[in-house]
Parts: sequence; structure tokens; C-alpha cells
Amino acid sequence: MTHDLDAAIRAALPEAAVLTAPPAPVETDWAADLLQRLYGMQGSLKPLTGERDANFLLEPEGGGARCMLKLSHPDEDPLVADFQTQALLHLARTDPGLPVQRLLPDRSGAASVQIEDAEGRTRVARLFSYLEGLPMPQAPRSAAQRSSVARMLARLDLALASFEHPAGARELPWDIQRADRVRALLVHVADPARRALAETALDGFVQRTKPTLAALRRQPIHNDFNLYNLLVDPDEPARVAGILDFGDMVHAPLVDDLAVATSYHIDEQGDSLATIARFAADYHAVSPLTDAETHALLDLVRARLAMVVAISGWRAARQPDNAAYLMRNNAVSWARLQACAALTPEQVQAAIQAACRTTEAIHD
Repeated sequence: MTHDLDAAIRAALPEAAVLTAPPAPVETDWAADLLQRLYGMQGSLKPLTGERDANFLLEPEGGGARCMLKLSHPDEDPLVADFQTQALLHLARTDPGLPVQRLLPDRSGAASVQIEDAEGRTRVARLFSYLEGLPMPQAPRSAAQRSSVARMLARLDLALASFEHPAGARELPWDIQRADRVRALLVHVADPARRALAETALDGFVQRTKPTLAALRRQPIHNDFNLYNLLVDPDEPARVAGILDFGDMVHAPLVDDLAVATSYHIDEQGDSLATIARFAADYHAVSPLTDAETHALLDLVRARLAMVVAISGWRAARQPDNAAYLMRNNAVSWARLQACAALTPEQVQAAIQAACRTTEAIHD
């Protein structure tokens, strides 16, 4: 029965196979030798956690700035890694002040190198600057911090607007454009009320918003602007000091990026409408939104939340040893999905427009 269910899920969501690929670590000594050969660097090398890639923190011998060695997962197409590489190089040219990692070239000047690991598997090796800062989940939350996140995302999207890459059209499991595909994963939700809540969110997306996506502005987007991918200044926790993990980038409607970020900032215990509107208005102040985008935002936010609970529940059922990590956003995502269940796209659009007028009046 389980085998048949997995087969059905793979048929409905074939791109999710990468999410169930087993880790592919490498020995620290082997990574240190690679670092010396490719980059001529030595020092203390420490493994870092990573969902798919093998990552190491380098403390250079003799001091100097810390770096991060990243080896892509052997199941990942090198073209996907190149998408991220070229995006970071593009950002360095278009907005050098953005707090993103910089790629450090190898001895021949290359930003990335295809190598074979000790098992003969092809991987992409890259060396990044290491961003210092406090992970946002460890910092106090505030309205000023939410505003900083929204404005930083708008700035990032503006810098990515002129970027193009062939990997952007690839189908990825976290792409809201295909949110309805996760419906098959909801079989892992035991609570009928919760399952109905997620299904209703997907129904709204399919019926109202999915048909309009082709007419919306499109570009490469970060697609995972969540708290775990952001760093703040420890002395000024309202200020975003670092943007991490471009591994879920995709070419998609621009407003999808805002929807992903918004889904992590809904006040599940307070006024969800106000926090959605305020977040969107702060984004709009840097990168103006169209009426079609503000109307689509609610359905996209709810679709993203449905994806989080569906994919995390499915992965946790398959990987019980890693369930705590995979389910870290599950409970609050259900609460946020419930908090915005009664809202309508028209309500949200009107609230965003009112919040934008307030912002403009303050700055006039």
C-alpha cells in the first residue's frame, strides 16, 4: 500500500524526488585536500548542516575572513548550481551592497568547478564568503524587522529583474505556480479539519489565481525568503544583515517571492490582515506592485502555506529520524493558514492599498 501511494505521489509531483534523496556527505580530510588543490587554501575545516549539499566552514590558516566550501548534491543537475552561481555574480554587478555571499574564484579564476568526489560522483564545488550575523529565528521579532525584510526582498527582486538563465524554467517542488500538485501529499494529514483547510487553500489558488499567473510580471526570484535564510545585525536586530540560500530559485511571477516571504510573517495570534497589508506595503514602497499582483497575493500566500504543511508532513513520514527538523515550521504554518482562512482577495487588496496610502502620507 505504501509503495502504491509513493508511486502515485511521484507521478503527481515528480520534481519532489530531489527532496527524498539521501544525504551525500564527504570526509572532512577529502574536502580539505580539495580546498588546497582548487583554491590553495588551508585552515580549520568544520562540517556545516545542509539540507542537500555538503558544506564546510573554513577558518583560514593565519587568520583572515572565514569562507564556506559548498559541494552540490550529486543528484542535482550542475545547471541548477550554475543558476545560483550566475545569480550571485549578477547581484555583485547590479547591487554590490546587497548582503549576499560572494563567490571566491579558484586558482584559475573560475567561480565554480565540476569535480568527482571520492565515490566518483559528479558535483559542483564553490567557495563562498561567509556572512556574519545572528540567525533571524534567534533574534527578537518586531514591526521594524518585518519592514526591513520586506524592503530587502524588494531590493533583491529589483536587482534580479534583468537576470536570465536557462535553469529558471525547471520544475521545482517549492514552486507556487504548481502548488496544486501537492494535493496528493495531504493524505499524510490525519486531521480531517486540517486537511480540508489546506484543500480549500489550494482550491482558491486553482480557481481564482492560477489562471491569471501567465499575465503577471515574471523574473528569477529567490523563492525561499524565510527566517532561517536571513541574518540580522546582533546589535540592531531589526536590520537584515545577510541573505542566504539561493537553492530554490525559479523563474516565476514576481509576486510569488512576496507571497513566500509574507507567509512567514503573518500574525497568527493577532491581526493577520494588517500584517499582510503592512508587509506588502513596505515591499511596494521599494518595488511598486500592480493591482493584479495585490489581488493574487492572498491565494498565493495560502497556497504556499498549504505547500509547507503538505511537503513537510510527507517528508517527515518518509524520514522519521529527521522529522523534528522537517516539521519545524509545520505547527505555525497551520496556525497561519487558519488565521487567514476567512480573508478574501478583495479584502487583502483593499488593505494593502490603504497601507500604501499611509506609507506615502508618512513620507510626503
